[in-house]
Amino acid sequence: MAKVSVHEILEDKDFKDLLKRRNRVALTLTVVELLIYFGFIALIAFNKPFLSQKMSAGTATTVGIPIAVGTIALSWVLTGIYIFWANSRYDTLVKKIKEKIGG
Repeated sequence: MAKVSVHEILEDKDFKDLLKRRNRVALTLTVVELLIYFGFIALIAFNKPFLSQKMSAGTATTVGIPIAVGTIALSWVLTGIYIFWANSRYDTLVKKIKEKIGG
């Protein structure tokens, strides 16, 4: 089998497509994560009275607690979305490229 140079791999159409897709997914998920996180931080910084409101009379739970837990849970969900995408799409494309170059 002929040896393929790094330059040939980098110039391969499928490899470029793989990089483009990976960057698009990673950028999208990163932006969503940052919006969620810094949105929560901004809420803490600029609207503490809202977060410190009690969920209901006679309880100690404030509005901020479920929002904080939701922020953490959404991070896990975003991680799960990336893992699902990587296992179903990314790995398939990597395998296709490896078969193409003989790796």
